[in-house]
Amino acid sequence: MVPKLSSTILISLFLFAFEIRAASPFNEIQSTRAKSWHTNNPVWRGVHLGLHNNEEAGTLIQQLPKLSKLGVNALVVEVNYSFDYQSHPEIRPGQFITKARARELVAAARGQGINVIPQINCLGHQSWSRNTGELLKHYPQFDETPDQYPENKGIYCRSWCPQNPEVNKVVFALIDELADAFEANAFHAGMDEVFVIGSEFCPRCKGGDPGQLFAKAVNDLHEHIVKERNMEMLIWGDRLLDAKALGFSLWEAATNRTQSAVELIPKDIIVCDWHYGQKTNYPSVPYLLDKGFRVWPSGWQPLDATKAFSAFSRQQKNPRMLGYLCTTWGKVKVQNLAEWPPITEVMPKWK
Repeated sequence: MVPKLSSTILISLFLFAFEIRAASPFNEIQSTRAKSWHTNNPVWRGVHLGLHNNEEAGTLIQQLPKLSKLGVNALVVEVNYSFDYQSHPEIRPGQFITKARARELVAAARGQGINVIPQINCLGHQSWSRNTGELLKHYPQFDETPDQYPENKGIYCRSWCPQNPEVNKVVFALIDELADAFEANAFHAGMDEVFVIGSEFCPRCKGGDPGQLFAKAVNDLHEHIVKERNMEMLIWGDRLLDAKALGFSLWEAATNRTQSAVELIPKDIIVCDWHYGQKTNYPSVPYLLDKGFRVWPSGWQPLDATKAFSAFSRQQKNPRMLGYLCTTWGKVKVQNLAEWPPITEVMPKWK
């Protein structure tokens, strides 16, 4: 005899089945597109840039054919809070990108063989100069240093508390909206230059191990981005590096003990290892490769330093070496991307 099910259970099963049916076509299409792009692009030749409004996105669309001719096949667009978020509209600044424009950008990029990877800078970089970012402005209870550093004086950038039980609910909703708008198969979670962690002013994190706290933030994001959303996850690599042991500055590697997180996070994360100084040796590249990560070396300027970092990275004969990512950080306008020497002179070397 088949047992009778309550109406509540039946309704729940129906809704679950409906959600699966509704979600599956999109997920299958994205999975197929991702596999096709990976197959056709064994070397990733990327450009990272900030994108804050529809006008900038429109200008980027115009640049796509030129970038494609240079060999660019990936764009990391750092949107952060500059999107028309519906789940948390209070987060939106005065200017932002709409879902329609995001879809337009993705369609145009796809037509040029370019994969678009959206980014929200997570954990750190929640302020800049006197300006506090939209998340902590509207949710000050998420701050790792609550009620400290008026006008952000005496601090580089604010961080959110990785142990606040409510912060992920908001952040994950933002990630979901941005990923859906950009039809993303990969997501960049930032995580660079986190200097405020385990603060004495945080009731949850005070006395905590910085490496474990950093790893918790990464692992929470990984659970959502990779396991729940089935996207690849990217982060900047500086907090995974020991500055003293590897001979790097406190900006491009850690002096605040977050480097132990390198042993505590999943190895399927793509690490964007950034360095901007000219050297003959960049030991972080083989170090991260040996740890089992896929590595996407990320240079900037000056041009000689970019060439040196790119050349060293190309010498690494490792299947987990992805290619090269050129970061821009506002030093070139969107309309001039395809003429910027760090892109035009370095990207073709990776063909």
